[in-house]
Amino acid sequence: MTGQVRGAQLARLLGQWHALPGRRRSPDYAALASAVRGLLSDARLPLGVRLPAERELAEALRISRTTVTAAYRALRETGHLASRRGAGSWTMLPGTHRVASTGLWTPLDDREMIDLGVAALAAPPQLLGAARAATEDLPRYLGGAGYHPTGIIELREAVADGYAARGLPTSADQIMVTSGTQHALDLVLRLALAPGGNVLVESPTYPNALAALAGRRARITTHGLSVDGGGWEPDLLLGSLRQTRPKLAYLIPEFQNPTGHLMPATLRERVVAAAHAVGTDLIIDESFVDLPLDGTELPPPVAAYDRHSRVISIGGMSKPYWGGLRIGWVRASAPQVQRLAAARVGVDMASPVLDQLVAVHLLADAAAIVADRRAQLAAQRDALLGALADRLPDWRVTVPRGGVTLWAELDGPVSSALARAAEEVGVRLAPGPRFGLDGTLERFLRLPFTLPAADLVEAVGRIAAVRYDLDRTGPQRWREPTVIA
Repeated sequence: MTGQVRGAQLARLLGQWHALPGRRRSPDYAALASAVRGLLSDARLPLGVRLPAERELAEALRISRTTVTAAYRALRETGHLASRRGAGSWTMLPGTHRVASTGLWTPLDDREMIDLGVAALAAPPQLLGAARAATEDLPRYLGGAGYHPTGIIELREAVADGYAARGLPTSADQIMVTSGTQHALDLVLRLALAPGGNVLVESPTYPNALAALAGRRARITTHGLSVDGGGWEPDLLLGSLRQTRPKLAYLIPEFQNPTGHLMPATLRERVVAAAHAVGTDLIIDESFVDLPLDGTELPPPVAAYDRHSRVISIGGMSKPYWGGLRIGWVRASAPQVQRLAAARVGVDMASPVLDQLVAVHLLADAAAIVADRRAQLAAQRDALLGALADRLPDWRVTVPRGGVTLWAELDGPVSSALARAAEEVGVRLAPGPRFGLDGTLERFLRLPFTLPAADLVEAVGRIAAVRYDLDRTGPQRWREPTVIA
């Protein structure tokens, strides 16, 4: 067990549980049980946590103990609660589920699911050719031990050249190859953040970054992003830096995940200056930097304004190329890279040489591959926007100028309930609360446009059907989302 939640704490998490959409005609005990399942599906209530005693929760919610007893019984019947006399009751998930790589659970029978939880493209056709070419290059590495903690020189030079092409002179000594962008973030946090350190993040933000910060027991402060406009309110962002003086700030300036916003050059420069003034290091996630759409011109990299080694940039191959190619990188000062390599030895030693060689060949063909990706994403984005305008016209969506996701403002605070209902009609969604800290963002939903246009249109049709039925449906069978990327 991970701990115990008190009655007052659970009451705050539950919020207006008795008025959840689609549950107004349900008995109070059924509505309460449904709300607890919702907290589990959103990961706001951990697995293995002990729930408050029935009397304690009844007092906190100001309802009868009989209602809580019946709700707990319903949760046990659906496999969401286990109880033992004298030991209490703790959360779990039904036995028909398995652990996914995020620590969440995914149903075993999900082969026909349209998965809108993962914002990543299928592999490009050039991948097979790059893999064949990489195997031909491999023999010259077979005479050594195969450990390259900072990465093979060809790949580091290719990544450094990419930064130089964006106007940021970079040497291979400033690049460290990692096993994906998430791994890059984890290593930077190991080096730069002591347990309990203060970190400033955007809200909403990337869920797996929040998970990495939680793993370091970070104290997280959030800066809210607006739904439209520029996203970042300069005075609020800079004020948050000056007031909280965090050890680190984690930002996604290029087509922010999930909102799709692009940070303007003027704000980038001001953020770097403010971070230097208060002693904050900036972790800049550039996962989507290769994917501007509609001819959008990118501002200079955030690190271009750095004169004091305050900016650590992370990026990788997952979004523009393929998530199955676990190649990422860190760009920092050469001394920082050496310290990262020393910290890495206790984790995984080095990235696979063959994967790095595949990455070298893909980057050599980057112009053609990325151009195809941009055209594909623009067409799929437009198909998704068209379907939303046709089937869900009350939803508000700002058209992103790049990246792979739409951040939709719904017609009510129904994101989690909608995700649960959509699961039953074969669409997996990432509800808004997954992108925040406190269970808010129920009016929002992230919709990636990385699937074929026909799948996106079909998914919107199914979502629209369950949205319109949401207020009239009875209790549903509960299934939880899988990986969010």
